[in-house]
Amino acid sequence: MVIDELRPMEAIADAEAAVDRLEALHAGATRALQAALARYLEHRIPPDETERLQFRYPELRLTYQPTGPVPRLNRATAKFQAPGLYATTVTQPGYFRAYLLEQLRPLVRDYGAGIEVGLSGQEIPYPYVVEPGTDLGGSGVSASDLATLFPTPLLSVVGDEVADGLWQDAPGEPRPLALFDGVRTDYSLRRLVHYTGSDWREIQPWILLTNYHRYVDGFVRHGLERLAAGEGERLVLPGGIVVAQAEAASADPAALIAASPWHKFQMPAYHLVGRGPDGAPQGTTLVNIGVGPSNAKTITDHLAVLRPHCWLMVGHCGGLRQSQTIGDYVLAHGYLRRDRILDDLVPPEIPVPALAEVQIALQSAAAAVTGERADALKRRLRTGTVVTYDDRNWELRFSQERRRINLSRAIAVDMESGTIAAQGFRMRVPYGTLLCVSDKPLHGEIKLPGAANAFYERAVAEHLRIGLVTLDTLRADRAGLHSRKLRSFDEPPFR
Repeated sequence: MVIDELRPMEAIADAEAAVDRLEALHAGATRALQAALARYLEHRIPPDETERLQFRYPELRLTYQPTGPVPRLNRATAKFQAPGLYATTVTQPGYFRAYLLEQLRPLVRDYGAGIEVGLSGQEIPYPYVVEPGTDLGGSGVSASDLATLFPTPLLSVVGDEVADGLWQDAPGEPRPLALFDGVRTDYSLRRLVHYTGSDWREIQPWILLTNYHRYVDGFVRHGLERLAAGEGERLVLPGGIVVAQAEAASADPAALIAASPWHKFQMPAYHLVGRGPDGAPQGTTLVNIGVGPSNAKTITDHLAVLRPHCWLMVGHCGGLRQSQTIGDYVLAHGYLRRDRILDDLVPPEIPVPALAEVQIALQSAAAAVTGERADALKRRLRTGTVVTYDDRNWELRFSQERRRINLSRAIAVDMESGTIAAQGFRMRVPYGTLLCVSDKPLHGEIKLPGAANAFYERAVAEHLRIGLVTLDTLRADRAGLHSRKLRSFDEPPFR
């Protein structure tokens, strides 16, 4: 390849130097592309072929050639499945620095992997270096004009073949080093801005997903309380509204929510930003995904490229058992997936296992927040199977569905949980579900307006606290979270 002749791969001695080099190459490539684009918009001078060779993602290569026994390691990630050459392109290496070092250091230490860094043959599409809010239309240049002169997003090279097990080993070609390469990651980073109304850099690695806007009120209040207590850096709302730690004590949650243009975004997100000792994000994000499996799949497709530590579904469900009461909790340990949206990617007959670490954390948090133990907790917190439908009016065909529900022993029904769990399984992101019973459709207990409001006032705050305490518990022991249940036999080395 011509680019290799211009800038060959460079052997790097250690992980820190490798990430430094990735940052320098990415910064140089994006600056060159931005400068060429600005020059064309102002003076109509296009880049020539040699200049365009600079608009490339950096590539990271690892070589594993064992000279003795293969290490026997219990960890779930940062492992080689076989000797050989592994490679991936990388975007935003400065942001992903902690993640990259977390993966590279043990691969070098335990396997003696050799590292090389250089420019790849994969071009950076020009929209991915344009700052959000920039109006290219005002320049008088059309998108079709730019597409003839600058790299553009090509769907043919953006895919999830590695994650979905569709990648084919080709002789002479490197094996995948990571689930997502540079262009797939950049694609999702831009989508996250579009859907959530947030800069993707604000999204934290501990994620709560909900299907009701009322949880937002509680999360904003929680964020302000944490900041006022000196925990966290800032609270970020859709549309770029930021509350700093020094402002938290005097901030009005209702006024903040009213001022935020959350209604302009399909799945608005809220972030309590915090950082760990290594500078990596360690805060919590809440995304109101709305109702339905389509939104659930869409947002998790894009959140996955950030390699979050965990996502939890905390939303409402219909209780299917007479013994349940409105306000009870459902801890999902299995899913009857009737959402249909992932059937081709994760067929319904593929089991989506419960993750012990998450299940234990959810149950412990429920006990801590409710103050209930033993039989009292069992009366309020029931573990079982959740049915996830793609049809909100499934009750209208109950005569067709009743046998399947009975066979599954399902105890609750919703429209998102099975999708989110299957996406966690598919994308190797630890997942869990704690739902709150808001009605009992099979037993005539529906959400009448007055009863619904009383239920929401009573239940939402407690339910949200359980989700937040669960994440705090998991955050305290993150090393034990990334389950080997999520890894395939030919898994890429990087988490």
